Amino acid sequence: MLIHPQFNPVAISVGPLSIHWYGLMYLIGFFLFIVLGRYRIKHNPQSVITPTLLDDALFYGVLGVILGGRLGHILFYQFSYYLQHPLEIFAIWQGGMSFHGGFIGVILAMALLAHKHKLPWLAVTDFIAPLVPLGLGAGRIGNFINGELWGRPTDVPWGIIFPHVDNLPRHPSQLYEFALEGIALFILLWIYSSKPRPVGAVSGMFLIGYGVFRSFAEFFREPDDGFMGILTWGVSMGQWLSLPMIAAGIGMLFWAYRSSNKPLPKTRSRR
Repeated sequence: MLIHPQFNPVAISVGPLSIHWYGLMYLIGFFLFIVLGRYRIKHNPQSVITPTLLDDALFYGVLGVILGGRLGHILFYQFSYYLQHPLEIFAIWQGGMSFHGGFIGVILAMALLAHKHKLPWLAVTDFIAPLVPLGLGAGRIGNFINGELWGRPTDVPWGIIFPHVDNLPRHPSQLYEFALEGIALFILLWIYSSKPRPVGAVSGMFLIGYGVFRSFAEFFREPDDGFMGILTWGVSMGQWLSLPMIAAGIGMLFWAYRSSNKPLPKTRSRR
């Protein structure tokens, strides 16, 4: 049976400066966002995003991810814990980020960016949607390194014992989510967005893809012990939060293809 290596959470330490693996995974995700974004701009003449606007999108997105992700984790999962330990709210290097909270934060951030540059909001989200999954995958690798968000007990040959939890072999659910929310979702969106689509369609496909993959992975992931881990009918908090995403994505796809929306003309923001 495999045993989790219990990595040192600090990846690099130089004097008083320490970079944690979790933070490093976020940096990798942001780097991939820029690299893939510049590739899309170069190979997609219909893009409303320029390299300068891409840098702005990253800045706005980072704020949305960090603020929304942390706030979502606090409210959705461990409200009572952070109510008793308020100073730990700021210890994001220890983990504890909610995708759904970060997603809401990024949506609001992109709305502000679109308003500032007078761009169609859904055109902006259509552009960034395929750039997100690999960053999500990097975050799941950070979860695995930290030994957090472990899976439910199992007898599969690849089960992993997390010694800091117990001596039971468990699903490496972090790696399942890396494969689904990271790699599989990236491939799906990259291929789907490679051809012109109605405005809002790529964003809708992201909502459906993430919601389905996350809901499936939740069957193997140990529910959080904090605030509202498992709700009624054995449905986890992650699944409840994903259901509206799936419904919204289906609605957006239906609207995009039924409306008169066309792919945006080959123009870009002047900036």
